[in-house]
Amino acid sequence: MNPRILLLLPLRLLFAQPVAAQATSLTLDEVITQAVNHSATGQQAVTTRETSYWTWRGYQANYRPQLGLQGTVPNFNRVITPVVQPDGTTSFESVRINNSDLGLTLSQNLGLTGGQVYIGSVVQRFDDFNGGLRRYNNQPFTVGITQPLGQFNGLLWARRIEPLRYQESQRQYVEERETIAQRVTELYFDVLLQQVNADVARQNAQATAELLRIGQERFRLGRLSQSDLLQLELNVLDARQAQTQAQLDAQNAAVALQAYTGLPGNEAPALAVPAPAPQHAVLPLLALEQARQNRSTTLAFRRRLLEAERAVAQAHGTTGFQAALTANLGYVNQAENLGNTYLNLQNQQQVRLAFSVPLVDWGRRQSIIKTAELNRDQTQRAVSQEERSFEQTVLTQASQVAALSEQLRLAGRADSLAQRRYDIARATYLLGRISLTDLTLASAAKDGARRGYIFALRAGWVGFYRLRALTLYDFEKQAPIVATR
Repeated sequence: MNPRILLLLPLRLLFAQPVAAQATSLTLDEVITQAVNHSATGQQAVTTRETSYWTWRGYQANYRPQLGLQGTVPNFNRVITPVVQPDGTTSFESVRINNSDLGLTLSQNLGLTGGQVYIGSVVQRFDDFNGGLRRYNNQPFTVGITQPLGQFNGLLWARRIEPLRYQESQRQYVEERETIAQRVTELYFDVLLQQVNADVARQNAQATAELLRIGQERFRLGRLSQSDLLQLELNVLDARQAQTQAQLDAQNAAVALQAYTGLPGNEAPALAVPAPAPQHAVLPLLALEQARQNRSTTLAFRRRLLEAERAVAQAHGTTGFQAALTANLGYVNQAENLGNTYLNLQNQQQVRLAFSVPLVDWGRRQSIIKTAELNRDQTQRAVSQEERSFEQTVLTQASQVAALSEQLRLAGRADSLAQRRYDIARATYLLGRISLTDLTLASAAKDGARRGYIFALRAGWVGFYRLRALTLYDFEKQAPIVATR
């Protein structure tokens, strides 16, 4: 017979159920799929990814042409306003006017320089209702540029940082799914272990009750001391208490699993004992290479360094010499009706250079720049340390694959041997050849070996998903794990 089947046989017997119950047992893959697709944590991961997608769309829109319509229609005023007369005096006149405007502008941001070019058209209408006057001022075409000089260019830094942020969010989504799988695995085996404990406690309660019955017969025949009989009665009470506590622990573990995964139903789910996790030879250096290529952490390190550099550039660009150049040219005309404004158009040019230079700031600029530089240096040191820690975590997890596999093999062998030893000890005790203490020790060893196998099985599966989350690489398929919509 296959040795692996022999190792799993005690657990299969332990979890043996009627055929109808086995058909409804949930597997580990089914519970993970449920949690990833329907749990609150899984839905939160989807929402976070969608949010990052629309943030990315907003970033891209900043570098595309923008077409806008602006206007003030109507702009009516009926007031008494001071009017300066030709002789220099002021007269308060009653006016009823409307001064409306409407403009269409096509603009484009310049990411390389941080400026903006635009093409526009503006028409203004003025109505003096008291004087019966109407005038139009029309700029049918104008082209211009607005260019900051010596200032912080946020568009240029966004072009360097935002793509990293978006890629990071996509990888984080995959990592969160793998992290969910790891957490579900932990909760799954918590339930499985408590169910093992509950079933072991039930079997122990039945076995101790049977031993008490046999002990009472032996006591009546004078073949068993009163001390051993009292010990048997105490064992029965302890076994019943352990059975009750194990049932409560199993219910609590099931509630925790259902709450995290969103499994429907009010009753504890029946869980199938999974086969050992896939075992593949994992080279630590290969795992580290895949982690560097696939994990969001690598991108996060680069993004944080760039953000620190951006803060320094912003400190330089917002505290020193500030200037902005504005220039435009086009055509303009005014007339009493709109049609005539398109005749005999006149050239229009405007150039404006505004600047500001701090002369005395008492060290304000220097302190802002120095603070940004110190924060950048601190970020560089923190990233360097976190990068080393991350690499060590990946290497350690990859190097433990073989050890976890060997641990599971030994635990399976121990479970098989402990079960056989208990069967022999129980039969020998019934023949009166060993003491009750020896039987109790054999029973405890059997129960511990079964729990040890579940622990080893749990460690193997948790390590399997943890390595996937750390590297975003499927060592079974030899391919990176990618996000799916």
